[in-house]
Amino acid sequence: MTTVGISYGIAASAYGLLGLWLWRRRGSVKSSPALIVACITTMIWALAYASGHAGLPFGMIELQRNAGWFFFLLTLLNLVRRDGGRWPVYIFAYCLVVLALHLLLLLGWIRPSGVLLLLLGPPAALMQMVLAMLLLEQLYRNTQPDQRWGIKFMCLGLLGLFVFDFYMFAEAVLFNSVDPALFQARGLINALAVPLIAWSVSRNPGLVVRLSMSRRALFHSASLLAAGIYLLLMAAAGYYIRYFGGDWGGIFQTVFLFGAALILVLVMFSGTMRAYMRVFLSKHFFAYRYDYREEWLRFTRSLSEGEPGVHLREHTIRAIATLVECPAGALWLRGEKQAYECVAHWNMSSASGVEALDSLFCLFLEKKEWVIDIEEFDRLPESYGGLPALPEWLLAIPAARYVVPLVLHDRLIGWVLLSSSRANLQLNWEVNDLLKTAGRQAAGYLAQLEAAEALLVARQFESFNRMSAFVIHDLKNVVAQLSLLLANAARHKNNPAFQEDMLETIGHAIDKMNRLLMQLRKGAQPIDAPQGVALDVILARVLEAKELAMPRPVLGECEKDLLVHADSDRLERVVGHLVQNAVDACSSSGHVTLALSRTGGAAEIRVVDDGVGMSEQFIRERLFRPFESTKNMGMGIGTYESREYVRQLGGEILVESREGVGTSFVVRLPLQQNSKSISPASGEDKRNNP
Repeated sequence: MTTVGISYGIAASAYGLLGLWLWRRRGSVKSSPALIVACITTMIWALAYASGHAGLPFGMIELQRNAGWFFFLLTLLNLVRRDGGRWPVYIFAYCLVVLALHLLLLLGWIRPSGVLLLLLGPPAALMQMVLAMLLLEQLYRNTQPDQRWGIKFMCLGLLGLFVFDFYMFAEAVLFNSVDPALFQARGLINALAVPLIAWSVSRNPGLVVRLSMSRRALFHSASLLAAGIYLLLMAAAGYYIRYFGGDWGGIFQTVFLFGAALILVLVMFSGTMRAYMRVFLSKHFFAYRYDYREEWLRFTRSLSEGEPGVHLREHTIRAIATLVECPAGALWLRGEKQAYECVAHWNMSSASGVEALDSLFCLFLEKKEWVIDIEEFDRLPESYGGLPALPEWLLAIPAARYVVPLVLHDRLIGWVLLSSSRANLQLNWEVNDLLKTAGRQAAGYLAQLEAAEALLVARQFESFNRMSAFVIHDLKNVVAQLSLLLANAARHKNNPAFQEDMLETIGHAIDKMNRLLMQLRKGAQPIDAPQGVALDVILARVLEAKELAMPRPVLGECEKDLLVHADSDRLERVVGHLVQNAVDACSSSGHVTLALSRTGGAAEIRVVDDGVGMSEQFIRERLFRPFESTKNMGMGIGTYESREYVRQLGGEILVESREGVGTSFVVRLPLQQNSKSISPASGEDKRNNP
């Protein structure tokens, strides 16, 4: 027996024994029918070569052996099912075409030619090896890591077969002949895969794997397939160059194949081509990385958990950050200063900054609705066309990495700033789309919260106005009663009974009006008469009005001749309200201090106490909100009204407070440039004139 007969005879015996062993274990091996078919086709293939009969259709025999392994791998990949994709259709169509050509050639209906031999010879075998390696790579790469141990040896054995055949047929294409040594060793090499396959079956009798498709797997598979098709085309072109090149055919073929390989390497290492291929494959063929049903349920649950509207801003940050495994974040929303302000943070206490509504940064987020990767912007600023630079306050935040816009009805309501991801996140199209969609969903929740708060305030004001109507009605009755008393006083003023009744009536009227004032706290606002007001005089009048308070407020540093353009009565009411709050916050032995100073082009009125103080959360969420008060009889209007009037004057109220230490209120007002018009009520003349 020849060397070829011995080599392929051993392969036939090995695959026959493997098929028999699998047949006896067919009840415990779920994939045994497909594997038995592959073993039988390989045994027939080996027996054909071992017989040495020259008249056998070896092309068809090679095809049926490869088709057996195709079927087995497709079975493991679960692609033979109806919902498994189009791979089985493509491979079946390929095998059918090659088989039909072989039959036509055997029947003599077509004649051998260069093109036909190219389709049926070594180039066709190369194509089959590329398909087999592609399926094998898909199987191993997409099997979950904890299950790879069960198929590892089988994949190594089959990979050895396919790589050896690919090398042998590639050499046959290049040199137009099969290497005899490689052909003789081929049978033994095929036999060596049998123990590895049997070992895998023993480890994993069911040969059942759970696939977890990934973007990288699809990219590598598509790259391998594209490279294989490219090499086949180049090999076919090289074959014709050698065939028609005459004496220079071999040289031309070598130079051509070297150039083709060089082009392939350049394309494979091209960043632009790789990026385009990733995006294209992911958009059109990829089974997405995220389980969107689970992610969206978790995201919605995070936004809606807890009491309605309570800590929604913090929940929004955490819900978006969890999608991309970010451990910290902060939220910016449109504030009352007509700018975007940091209103909440989650594990990012250092986040702060204010951005104008019409800045290029805000306009970019609103128009493009892009998620900004700060590190990518530093490397490739040109990829963010239309955004020349990032705000300085944003770059000053150490942990800042991603900016997720919150857009509702094409209007930017804010953004979420995220830290770097624990999973070394790459901001690709999928993550970008996920974050943009989550941002729109979160924007709807936040807008609903703001609308609910605005509606609540409006309803409270409506209730306040209704209550005012009742109070005004009662005051009108009191005025009518006093008017009647005054009308009768001229006739009965000397009557002791009338005098006693008058005093009693006036006492009741005073008590009733005091109760109404205690209930209403504030009446209708007078018409403003803004003019130059001396702030030191305002402070003096406030101190005079509070001289009986316990503790009694004292005057600290007081700079003279600081004028602001305001209504004297309303400004005095603002300062008086802050002083009264400070007095209420202190014990009788506490201290309340007023001070007045100049800072640049503004005056600062400082009210400092050593009372109970306020928490940061109370200052942020409740202090300046209407109808929020810590006093039993308070209506929560005074502080809100004070801030609104100071803002109307172009100033601001700043607060610093620590629980158990005290509070400092700073009223900052722009100074009046022209001091010629001074309110006559702002000096001593007001107290001397009725």
